[in-house]
Amino acid sequence: MLHLEHSWSWLAVMVGVLLGARPSACRDLSGSRPNILLLMADDFGIGDIGCYGNNSIRTPNIDRLAEDGVMLTQHIAAASVCTPSRAAFLTGRYPLRSGMVSSNGYRVLQWTGVSGGLPTNETTFAKILKDRGYATGLIGKWHLGLNCESSNDHCHHPLNHGFDHFYGMPFSMMGDCIHWELSEKRAGMEHKLNVCFQIMAFAALTLTAGKLTHLTSGSWTPVVWSTIAATLLFVTSYSIGVLIVHADCFLMRNHTITEQPMHFQRTTSLILKEVSSFVQSSAGRARTGCTGITRKRWTGWWILDTLDMEGLTNSTLVYFTSDHGGSLEAQLGKEQYGGWNGIYKGGKGMGGWEGGIRVPGIFRWPGVLQAGRVIHEPTSLMDVFPTVVQLGGGEVPQDRVTDGRDLLPLLLGTAQHSDHEFLLHYCENFLHAARWRQRDGGRLWKVHYMTPLFHPEGAGACYGRGVCPCSGDQVAHHNPPLLFDLSRDPSEAHALTPDTEPSFYHVMDTVARAVEEHRRTLIPVPLQLDTLGNIWRPWLQPCCGQFPLCWCDREGDPR
Repeated sequence: MLHLEHSWSWLAVMVGVLLGARPSACRDLSGSRPNILLLMADDFGIGDIGCYGNNSIRTPNIDRLAEDGVMLTQHIAAASVCTPSRAAFLTGRYPLRSGMVSSNGYRVLQWTGVSGGLPTNETTFAKILKDRGYATGLIGKWHLGLNCESSNDHCHHPLNHGFDHFYGMPFSMMGDCIHWELSEKRAGMEHKLNVCFQIMAFAALTLTAGKLTHLTSGSWTPVVWSTIAATLLFVTSYSIGVLIVHADCFLMRNHTITEQPMHFQRTTSLILKEVSSFVQSSAGRARTGCTGITRKRWTGWWILDTLDMEGLTNSTLVYFTSDHGGSLEAQLGKEQYGGWNGIYKGGKGMGGWEGGIRVPGIFRWPGVLQAGRVIHEPTSLMDVFPTVVQLGGGEVPQDRVTDGRDLLPLLLGTAQHSDHEFLLHYCENFLHAARWRQRDGGRLWKVHYMTPLFHPEGAGACYGRGVCPCSGDQVAHHNPPLLFDLSRDPSEAHALTPDTEPSFYHVMDTVARAVEEHRRTLIPVPLQLDTLGNIWRPWLQPCCGQFPLCWCDREGDPR
């Protein structure tokens, strides 16, 4: 994942409906169906935003959005990495329910040419809104799979999950795509290939020396084959980067590849051009879209200005968030550039610590939502699903468990407390933590069952390891679990004990019962991110041209 200058991926731009009369500005929402604009940034730390406490980075447009709308201070992602978090956002369900997790450390989809992805039997809010007359579109990052059995079956494609239009990156904006930093995948593969090369080269040199000094007998065949193997490993280690760039760094419009490999420098202008085209072509009818933008400065202002110019501001619900916290391990030299998570411990990849899962959450709907309001109740990215479905006149599916809750009563002020009494925090398919919003007393408890072992010890991150692992010998199991009172200690700096907290055992028992009740609702499903679904398969690789010569540029220069 690209961390340089923040990789923005707008998940849903203009999920909207224009039904003639615009929504009433009063709080009686009966019969009103707004345009819905959902903006999702990628790897964006909550501490990077002025309205969330940052005094050194200017974010005037996001701050203005908060001033004009409602800001959530305890907004939680369902996962601390991209693929499962986005799956939960679209479906309103913990990613474990759809199988969008792994058990072996491969926590996101590793290639475009894999068979794993968001199952077709999952229902996204786009599917429901499309059935209710919305024109749906996604512009930006997908990272939820593409193909199942062939390179063009597109079983996991956005258009197969309720979107009418797609433009952007089917995979992700990795460092390889901008030739700046190595992705974790590339660095890992090159390291393994180099180790194997060194072993084979040493073997070839040893065998050759033995033959030349007459210390060994036999034919030269082992020398020849070990030399060939070493040469192949050497060439492969230096060409793997080219393969990755062509395999994963490309743009699509609907089912057609438009640029392979993509040109990073012009991606933003292409994205903005696509948004403009989508808005204009959908004028006067329901519309939905998604956009991906890569810039340090928030270019979402351009999209909001488009709403103003089209006269859609007052009839549009706007939502801004991030898919998870910033990456602490992303460094250039000794400088950390993967986002800042403010006072919260941890970051991307850490399933339980707040820094990995607490994200910005801002809603704006002029005339309907009170401007400048701040809500300090636990909410989730999964809540967007039932909220937009019901706003759009749809119904939440009753044939499956939906973990999200309708946020509208909380946003309107007709409800004072979140419908979430408990929220669970998974890392892969391992439960790392859980929180309890105590109804009587108003305290917010957090229980940690497992936490990553930081490297080096006390560093607050897992430097040199990509992201912190979810299981194994690099994770600490806590018995009894760690307990924090987030209402008094949001940075999770002081773990409570039976000696310091009289309610310690009561909290532990209450949360344990909630976890057990949750587990009874789980139905085993295939894990899409495990080995079989996450291995690169050449026959699933999208290719503009004749594989392996995948190259095309159908965009031209948009400037």
